[in-house]
Amino acid sequence: MSDALLDKLRGLVGKPAGPPFRAWDAVNQAMIRHWCDAVGDTNPIYTDPVEAAASVHGQIVAPPTMLQAWTMKGLVPPPSDGDGAQAELMALLDGAGFTSVVATNCEQEYTRYLHIGDELTAESVIEDVSPEKHTGLGDGHFITTRTDFRDQNGDTVGTMRFRILKFKPPEKQEKKVPRPAPPRNQDNAFFWEGVDRGELLIQRCSACGRLRHPPRPMCPNCQSLDWDTVKSTGRGEVFSFIIPHYPQVPFLDYPYVVAVVALEEGTRLISNVIDIDPHAVEIGMPVEVRFTKVDDELTLPLFAPVKA
Repeated sequence: MSDALLDKLRGLVGKPAGPPFRAWDAVNQAMIRHWCDAVGDTNPIYTDPVEAAASVHGQIVAPPTMLQAWTMKGLVPPPSDGDGAQAELMALLDGAGFTSVVATNCEQEYTRYLHIGDELTAESVIEDVSPEKHTGLGDGHFITTRTDFRDQNGDTVGTMRFRILKFKPPEKQEKKVPRPAPPRNQDNAFFWEGVDRGELLIQRCSACGRLRHPPRPMCPNCQSLDWDTVKSTGRGEVFSFIIPHYPQVPFLDYPYVVAVVALEEGTRLISNVIDIDPHAVEIGMPVEVRFTKVDDELTLPLFAPVKA
């Protein structure tokens, strides 16, 4: 990152992060009770007037950890009187590519307990901007904002330092999912062993001579269990095809063609048509087999247009 940008970021240190915000409501018993119920805090000085009066406080006090809760702006924050240095700082970092943000830590210091009826105002300043740091999330800058909480008399009742990391998200390096291998079993092992050798073998009934694909143990024509194979020329034509769009699977590049190929020998098989614009594929197009090595363990019989 350039020194000029860092100088601009550092130039905002000490400036108000935004206009002061006065709490919607004074410190009240109802919100204290909701807080204690939510976090399971049973300390009686927060909810029991009798116990609280007998304590060193002499009255109900609010849990110190509620400090920030009193000045939260809610789901529908009020119109802002001005953006302040926080918005300018974020815009500078966004423009430089530091577009992601994550909160890293929060530190609070309490000057006194809050009492029922206290009216708080929160005033925030940019306290620090770090030089560019290298983190596990990415390169970025740590931004520390200090918020001073004051009561209706202007006295400080607590301070909070809130730190975020504004960082550049690393470029996604998506590892392509390998194409799953078709299952091999005792019925089709001969076919895939032939493919591994660069041969396209078609199952043939020994009794009636009928070709069949996909391989199976019995002839659908004469029910014979005896068979052998013939070696196909690998030539044929596109009998029908589709171009799938959705849902997409991660191991294929889109668009692609799934085709029923009618082989010269008279049987058909399903495969992909490659080496052509998918939208240029036509029914009746002459194709020939291409034994394509997908990875170290998988070779597939795909089909490409016959070269003139």
